[in-house]
Amino acid sequence: MYVTRYQEKFKDEFIKLNKSWIEKFFALESHDLEQLDHIEDYLNQGAMIYFGIEEEQVLSTCMAVQLEEGVWEICKFATNEKFQGKGAGKAVFKASIDYAIEQGAQKIVIYSNHILKPAIHIYQSFGFNEVPVTIDDYQRCNYQAELMVE
Repeated sequence: MYVTRYQEKFKDEFIKLNKSWIEKFFALESHDLEQLDHIEDYLNQGAMIYFGIEEEQVLSTCMAVQLEEGVWEICKFATNEKFQGKGAGKAVFKASIDYAIEQGAQKIVIYSNHILKPAIHIYQSFGFNEVPVTIDDYQRCNYQAELMVE
């Protein structure tokens, strides 16, 4: 398994994995569709998407997006259920964090939901701390975490 930055050939898999992951637990919301329908716009503004790949198959994916000067969000973090447990999720998550830091992130945020316990475990293992939810972009968001970069 290796991690690679965004490649056009994996775009459809990025969209498919994220839609199926979200729809398994929740419903797609307008902010999801905005991000998934305008990937190139986000990339052109400095965002980056990472893929965990094995034998040209996407195992996991994750996106880092700048929200404002010094503040980045890790989002659209999804893993193909057939390949859970291979470490691909942690690998793309770490690559996204590293990218945000390289781009000058002073704070990295995550918006999620308490029912996603395996994801929250990953967030905590990377040093994210739960904070009060401050957004209303997603109805499903009842969990917010931050990582302060030193």
